[in-house]
Formats: sequence, C-alpha cells, structure tokens
Amino acid sequence: MEARREMPLGGTQEPHAAPGVWATVQRWLRWAQEHWLLPILALAALVRFYDLTAAAIWGDEGSSLLLSQFSLSGIWLHAAHDVHPPLYFFLLHGWIGLFGDGIFSIRCLSAVPGIVTVWLGVWLMDLLATRRAALLAGFLLALLPTAVRYSQEVRMYSLLGLWLIGATIALVYWIRRPHRPRYLVAYALLMTAAFYTHYFTALCVLCHWLYLGLIRVQPGYRLRHIQRPGWWLANAAIVLLFLPWLPSLVDLLRHMDQLRANGDVGWELPVTLSSLPSMLWSFLIQDDGETLPALLFIALPLALLVIAGVALARDRSVFRGSALLVIYTALPLLLVFGVSFITPVFIERYLTAYALGLPMIVALAVDRLYSSARLVALAVLLLFIGVELVGLKNNATVDPQDQINVMVDYVNQHFVSGDRIVTSDMLWYLSYVYYNRTDTRPLLYTPPSASGASTRPNAYGFGTLVTEDTYVDSLDRLANNGRVWLIGAVDGPDEFAPLPAGWHRVSETRAGGAYARLIVRP
Repeated sequence: MEARREMPLGGTQEPHAAPGVWATVQRWLRWAQEHWLLPILALAALVRFYDLTAAAIWGDEGSSLLLSQFSLSGIWLHAAHDVHPPLYFFLLHGWIGLFGDGIFSIRCLSAVPGIVTVWLGVWLMDLLATRRAALLAGFLLALLPTAVRYSQEVRMYSLLGLWLIGATIALVYWIRRPHRPRYLVAYALLMTAAFYTHYFTALCVLCHWLYLGLIRVQPGYRLRHIQRPGWWLANAAIVLLFLPWLPSLVDLLRHMDQLRANGDVGWELPVTLSSLPSMLWSFLIQDDGETLPALLFIALPLALLVIAGVALARDRSVFRGSALLVIYTALPLLLVFGVSFITPVFIERYLTAYALGLPMIVALAVDRLYSSARLVALAVLLLFIGVELVGLKNNATVDPQDQINVMVDYVNQHFVSGDRIVTSDMLWYLSYVYYNRTDTRPLLYTPPSASGASTRPNAYGFGTLVTEDTYVDSLDRLANNGRVWLIGAVDGPDEFAPLPAGWHRVSETRAGGAYARLIVRP
C-alpha cells in the first residue's frame, strides 16, 4: 500500500514531503513564509499579554485612572495642570466606558498599540530596506524590553510610539510620491495626535526636519522636499491644530515652580557621563547596568555605534532610510541627555518611542552584513536577541504576592465600618484608591513642615486630581470609632511618627514595599 503523503496548506500534493513530525514542521515553515507578518505579531502579543496583570497599579497609573474619571471637559481642564497633554486620558475615559476598569482591560489600551506599533515598524522597514530586514526588525521589535514594559502600563508611552512610527511612514510615502498630498495630511494628523499625547513629540519634529535637510544636501541626487510648500503647510497645520492646547502649555510652563513643589517635576536625578550608556542598557535589559564590569558597561553603546555606522555606510539608496532611523533614534537621546545637564529630564519612559529605532537599525546592519560577512551578521543578531531576552526576563520578574494590591486586600477584608484610612504620600494614595473596596475614601497625610508651612499639594500636577477634603494635617483630629489604618513605605523613616499619645499598633501587614498598620486610639 502506498504511504499516505502529507498535503500542504494550499491543497496540492507535495510528492517528496517527509512523513511525521518533520512534515508538520515543513508545513508551518511554509505557512510562516507566506504569512510572515502573523507570527511576528503573535510573538508581540504573547510577550505583551504575558503577566499583563501581575504587577499592581502604581502611582502614575493611578493618576491616569483618576484623571480619566472626569468628564471630557474636566479632563481637558485638569490635564492642563498636569505634565502631560489630554489625548491619552480622553481615550482611556472612553475605553473604560466600553470595557470597564479591570486591570486587564485598562492595560490593554497600552498593549494593543504596542502590538500595532510592531506592525508599523515592519511596514516602515519594508519601505526603507529589504523584506528580510523588515522581518528581522519585526522580530526584534516584538521582543524589545522597554517597548514591552510600557505596553503593560496604564500610561501614554506605547500610544506615542504608534503615532510617531505611523507619522514616519507617512513621511516616507510622501518623500517617494511628493505630488500626493494625502500623505502629508496623514502626517499632520498623526503628528498632531502625538503632540496631544506627549510633549516629547517635538523631538520627532526635529528629527524629520534634520533628515529632510540631510537628503537635500547629500552628494549626488538631492531631494528638495524640505523646500516644498506642502511640507511647510503640513507643519503649519500641526501648529494650527495644536493651538487650542497652547495656552494650557504656556500656563503650565509659567507654573513650573508649583510642579516642582509637588514633586511632579524636578525629582529626576542629575545626569552624569554614565547616564547615556545606562539609558541604553535600561532600554534593552531593564537595568541601568551600573553594576556591570566597566568594559562590558561601555561595550554596548560602542557596539550600537558601530552597528549604526555599518547601516549608514552600506546604504546605497537615494532616500537614505538608514539615516532617517539613526537620526530618529540618536538625536532625541543625545539632545535630552545634553539638556539634562541643565535641567534633568533624561527619563527612560519619555524616550521609549525613540528606542523603537534600535532594533530597526540592528536589523538593517544585519541584513547588509549578511551577504559579505554572514557569521558576523548572525553573531550580531544572536547577541542582540540574547540581550533582549535578558530584559524580558527582568520584566517578567514580578511576585504577584508582593504587590500593593495584596496589602490593600488585607485592609478591605479586615475593615470595620467607621475605620479611617490615611496614606503617607500622594503616590501611595494614587495606587491605593484603585484597589480600595471599603465604604470610606482614603485620606492623604499632609502634616505641617518644621517651619509650620503647609505640605498640601497645590493645584498643579497630581494635586489637581484630589479635593481639599482629602487632606488630613493631624491624626488626632480624625473623627471615627478609634481605628485608623496607616499606609506608608516600608523603607525609610516613619512618615507618621510620632503617633499621638495613647495610640498603639494592633496589627500590620506588608506587601509591595508598603505597610498597612491598624492603629487604635483611646
């Protein structure tokens, strides 16, 4: 009897297919080759949805949730006093209205744009280079640890990456077909959305202008797009569309002192020369690398510099796509690093959208090395993947039993009607309110300073999210049945010390770096 032959997915018989497991592998390889984007997106989804709910909501995420609870007009008003524009909070408001405020649901608003951004990165690379480079870029983007991390937070950083990569795609299409204004319309709309999402969008504008200036003065075939009226009109349209928010931005800049007083800005550590390589390590392994041997610590930025040089040197295209990617990635990092010597703003999450260029540059270099130095290309690829896997492992190192929600659940279970809950600072308050299931609203402890001045937040930054009756300046003035839950940080000095005379601790639980102490007063 003739052995049964395996049939490929297309339905035609393949006469030489191997039997058993190998035939199955061959079918999957053929399918992946024909539908090469789908496995990449599946991988991107897998790493972003893995343990999506393991880490508890932290302070910044809690602020997003509080802000999204206002009406749209209220979000506009309160975001004007916050450090970020309102678009993400508008979308979160609508998302919660449709899908609820469960932790899986609200984090999906970041995970889904993160996955879509991987697709856009593949699309961009397919425009700038070969299909092989696009496939490699998609695979490396899917695994990029900083992108994965901020695809799992209730913040705007994942969404910003989507807008900026999308706008860069529109720019490339317009450069190739400058007589089709629809690409500039798409560019203007995407960049406007980005500006309403995060102020660091301005860095992308600088990148695009610098790139157009570069291809204008390049030797040989010069592209005069930067001189075209359409380009200037598109940028004017972005400014015009952003004008409704401009007074809010100006007012915010005028009140930077209030933001610093609340700790919403000015908390960043001063930069040093090691801050730049630390940032690169953070993008890739979610650790600043400061404990690594000095040679290894400096090897990563030097290796990335060489890789970028290879991508640039081997670019023979008229449009200089590698220059676009290198400018998009390097200029924001270097510019913010330099500015941070004056006022520290060198924050990993603010630059995550620009770190998306790193895997694309690596993919370009590997693709261009492969034909002449195959072993070197494979070594670079495997090393970069290995570094990314270390970062993914660090991302996934979360103990669900050591999170603030565990501590809040303990309070929820042992709460007695009439108890009061007092948190020691704003960040604990923002985290706590999301998990609170009691019939009382948590309070924020704001004792006077040593000089007698009030420590209550002002109307800027996180202070805009709470009302005056949230603050308690003195514990002994609390009116209740004699039981108070104090929520504070495990490490550091006791923010509630000294307790009023006669108060004593009955119980305590700890989780997620915070404690909940049940205090009983006479």
